Amino acid sequence: MSLSADEIRKMSPEERLKLLKELRLELIKLRTQAYLGTLSNTNRVKIVRKNIARILTVMREEELKKLREGGKR
Repeated sequence: MSLSADEIRKMSPEERLKLLKELRLELIKLRTQAYLGTLSNTNRVKIVRKNIARILTVMREEELKKLREGGKR
């Protein structure tokens, strides 16, 4: 399941962190399966990596937004 940036933005920061942790764990498991030769869906690695990148991007956007708002007076 591929997540859109809009879906990620609608999540709370806690939900994002939880999902990020789950996806990173899944990626470790998929890489292990690939190494052992038991990975059946090789495309799943790509999807998980992109979802992780999307979450990190949204988190960074919000961090920069807070910094910009804090700098304005």
